Amino acid sequence: MAEIVFNREQTRLMAQKIQRYLEREHQFKLGDFDAEFLLDFFTQELGAHYYNQGIADAIAQVEAKMENMVDTLLWLEKPVHN
Repeated sequence: MAEIVFNREQTRLMAQKIQRYLEREHQFKLGDFDAEFLLDFFTQELGAHYYNQGIADAIAQVEAKMENMVDTLLWLEKPVHN
């Protein structure tokens, strides 16, 4: 699996969400630098779980579409007369 990497703007926005959550729900103020380190920890330790679930969800969608396509193709079959 490729490393999970976010661009600078994505990192900044996610770190701000962590800061807001901790301050709102736990009255804990976390600086920008520390929020980014916490985000890096979540990404490294938990990111693969979310990534893999996304892959599993995508596979389920593709399989459902393929099943639908097979049904459609079978519907197009012509009867064979003996």
